[in-house]
Amino acid sequence: MARRPTNPRDAAEAAFKSATTPPERMKESLSAIPTGREMVSLRIDRDVLAQFQEDGPGWQERINAALRKSAGL
Repeated sequence: MARRPTNPRDAAEAAFKSATTPPERMKESLSAIPTGREMVSLRIDRDVLAQFQEDGPGWQERINAALRKSAGL
């Protein structure tokens, strides 16, 4: 009997596919998100950042809310 009965490349591709394919129930919940979020890099003044961080955790959501308000959304 061979030590490696399967092709290593096929085994690696199968492992990658199973690790990166979300289960069916996750696919349903992902489509239920009304608005997605995207990670971006944004340069803002230190004093502005300090103002938002002053109140503790949740500062990113507060920045997002301020931007939405400014954009009229």
